[in-house]
Amino acid sequence: MPDGYGIAAEAEGFVSWDWVEQQLVASRSYWVCTTREDGRPHAMPVWGLWLADRLMFSTDPTSLKACNFSRRPDLVVHLESGDDVVVLEGRVKGLSPDLVAAFCDAYDAKYHYRPQPDSEAHGLYEMAPERCLAWRETDFPTSATRFRRTVSS
Repeated sequence: MPDGYGIAAEAEGFVSWDWVEQQLVASRSYWVCTTREDGRPHAMPVWGLWLADRLMFSTDPTSLKACNFSRRPDLVVHLESGDDVVVLEGRVKGLSPDLVAAFCDAYDAKYHYRPQPDSEAHGLYEMAPERCLAWRETDFPTSATRFRRTVSS
């Protein structure tokens, strides 16, 4: 982060990956940020879940966000809180077929609604983050942490 934020290289108190995952699991909504064809940003909340080291969600494949990431799969996702912050960056793709049943089961348990993946209205997607920024407002700047993750296909 820029020097003006006051984060020293020897700072202590960084957040752990376990803390990040707790926030991802507990979140009800995830803000998905895409890029429109003309370059303008587009942000929309989706229901989803953190499972198998990736964010999974469903959206209508004809929605603007799905059309945006079909052209440009770069995605930024952030949680609802500006106090316990988690921002993910990566590339979105269709949900791996071997994860569909687990996703539907976990989604149903979380939201009491079961996606119907065979329906045209339910495109299933995943994003394994390549980068993550996270911090707690209460102890920023010492909690500000950047993670870089190796993405497996």
